[in-house]
Amino acid sequence: MRRVVVFGTTGSGKSWLAERLAARTGLRVVELDALYWGRDWQPAPVDLFRYRVENETRDGSWIVVGNYGQVRDLTWRPADTLVWLDLPLPLVMARLARRTLRRALTKEELWGTGNRETLANAFFSRQSILLWALTTHRKNRERFAIECQFLAREKRVVRLRSAREIERFVAGF
Repeated sequence: MRRVVVFGTTGSGKSWLAERLAARTGLRVVELDALYWGRDWQPAPVDLFRYRVENETRDGSWIVVGNYGQVRDLTWRPADTLVWLDLPLPLVMARLARRTLRRALTKEELWGTGNRETLANAFFSRQSILLWALTTHRKNRERFAIECQFLAREKRVVRLRSAREIERFVAGF
């Protein structure tokens, strides 16, 4: 495996898994969120975002982390392996709530952008990451199932549905 994409719904553990795989393989991690988000949570214009992703994935080996449809052709097409974190919604929500609470309380800066999660935004806003995960989990699962079924003919597709499966996968990597 030289080019890997780790994807799944928000809060499924994509970045955590990518870092573990990178530690075992020496592959470079490309975090799509870091290429997409600017200061004050401003998204990059699509052309700029695509340019950044293309620059990061043009050469060499890598592990791309993220779900952005705007750049899927730039990441999935050259990938030799797709790793789908397809975890149950209750597990995703529990992990996401813990992560979001930790980030808000520690005021952790995200991706060198100056952006930070806040309790108000996370738990009491229409832009809540928790609400986003809740409303997109099923749609993502359905869409990813269709896309992976098609791509399994030409790429290695790994669908991980539990913490146990993830641990076995990492151990065998």
